[in-house]
Amino acid sequence: MNLKKAGLLLAPLLLCSFAYAKQNPLIIGLDADMSAVAKEGGIAIKRGAELAIDEINRQGGVLGRQLTLEVRDHKGNPARGVANIKHFAQKDNVIAVLGGVHTPVALKELPIIHEHNMIYLGPWAAGTPIVENNFKPNYVFRLSVRDEHAGHVLVNHAKKRGINKIGLLLERTGWGRSNEKSMTKAAAKHNTKVTAVEWFNWRETNMSGQLDNLINSGAQAILLVSNAPEGAVIANNMLSRPKEQQVPILSHWGIASGAFAHKVGLDKISHMDLSVLQTYSFLSPPKPKTANKVLTAYRKRYSEQASAENIPAVVGVVHAYDLVHILAKAIGQANSTSRPAIRNALENIEQYDGLFKNFNFPFTAEKHDALNLND
Repeated sequence: MNLKKAGLLLAPLLLCSFAYAKQNPLIIGLDADMSAVAKEGGIAIKRGAELAIDEINRQGGVLGRQLTLEVRDHKGNPARGVANIKHFAQKDNVIAVLGGVHTPVALKELPIIHEHNMIYLGPWAAGTPIVENNFKPNYVFRLSVRDEHAGHVLVNHAKKRGINKIGLLLERTGWGRSNEKSMTKAAAKHNTKVTAVEWFNWRETNMSGQLDNLINSGAQAILLVSNAPEGAVIANNMLSRPKEQQVPILSHWGIASGAFAHKVGLDKISHMDLSVLQTYSFLSPPKPKTANKVLTAYRKRYSEQASAENIPAVVGVVHAYDLVHILAKAIGQANSTSRPAIRNALENIEQYDGLFKNFNFPFTAEKHDALNLND
């Protein structure tokens, strides 16, 4: 073989491969419930990611390559979630996966996430063990509520209202168990008595018995950990009781991930003593200029009727938007599309001016939760 000619042939091939890599988009996977009980949360996460990707691509992408979002629906089923992670892991140009609402799905996915060194970004699921998972190195990064903090906030809210006896009403999943620990710990810290703990399964259609047991135990309020379908059942069961037998419900944000308001009715909700934990609202944004920019983009892309009052599952939009921007910043800092390199860069981002807030070291080697108790 003529080595000179072979070299001349090889050079164009290398140039073509490089050009293909530059043109081939980098994929962010979305593994979420897009069609079942928490689809509003999944759709919100998708929209937040798309808004961030649009901005990043208009500015030239990352490392000269465009970003794209590939969506796979796990329908709240852990086995489907595991299959989705395996699918994404087989694709060389997938740089990270955004998760969805369900803590039980994320917990089941942890081994396969770490087997494939897949960066997993959590914009919603709040279970403390998702991040505190004992995998080293840890590939899970979350910008969302952490149940350990949620328990403190809800119990503290009860305390401020003069409520010293609480009952816990929890879904029978890893998310419910995570909150039982955090709420019980927070109650002890705030000198608040947990009078009873009641559990329910997904798709239960009557919770009157659980409410009876909690109220008869002396609970002055109920701390609720539920997604929207079961939350709606509980709300309607509470409303069906005589007014003097109703107690306040202080809810984790799971009911905001689905059609809770539709199933109960806004008029009925207005007659309830209901508080819901939340991290963000466009009604009182900490960074009005950035909020207005994102809200304008949301209206243009999804709905002209969208407003600060009516964006469904708004926290999913905001958390996903900031997570994608932080990911892009890490890719640039790593100057690589290698997932281990990007993972290391995520732990070393000094500053990011986000929609949620200005982050100083959103993640570190010791801290993979970007939000803290004050948030």
